[in-house]
Amino acid sequence: MKKKQKHEQIVEQQKVEEPILNENPDQSIDLESEIIEEQHEETPQVNDNNLQTEIEKLQKENKDLVEKIKYQQAELVAYRMRKDEETQSMLKYANQDLITEIIPLIDNFENAIKLASKSDNPEIAKYLTGFQMMYTNLLSVLNKYGVEVIDRTGQVFDSKLEQALVAENNPDLADEVVIEVLQKGYKLKDRVIRPASVKINQI
Repeated sequence: MKKKQKHEQIVEQQKVEEPILNENPDQSIDLESEIIEEQHEETPQVNDNNLQTEIEKLQKENKDLVEKIKYQQAELVAYRMRKDEETQSMLKYANQDLITEIIPLIDNFENAIKLASKSDNPEIAKYLTGFQMMYTNLLSVLNKYGVEVIDRTGQVFDSKLEQALVAENNPDLADEVVIEVLQKGYKLKDRVIRPASVKINQI
């Protein structure tokens, strides 16, 4: 009997010591709801207008960057084209300075040949043949590198190719026609490196 009473006392004591968790289940549900509402209130609300404004701003910045890149690419292409043209021009006329120095030598050969051809001295006649050969070879080398003689006798004067030093009035010829070349002109490919000195007709 004493043992039974003692057991009942121990059971009652344990019930008192245990936390009462499920006395009011409705109160527990209310607490959970309050916690959820507080968390929801703490979450920042996204404004649709602000989001749209930010999107438009980013789109504009992206468009500006694309346009800037396109402009820089176009500038780079134009720069490369200019450099290519300059390089091609430099290579095309690379020998101009040398040829300009050689042209007076050709003038000297031509003058010597004219004088020698008018002489009756047999010794000079021997040299004339050698002069003519050297003169012909020199012109052949210049022609190989794109040098052309400007000789437009009988054609209408062109200020881009010739300079008129003397004028003559000949009614039998058309006005502004080149009557005589006083000094030959030369072109290097399509560039005039020395205009021809000519006599023209003026009516």
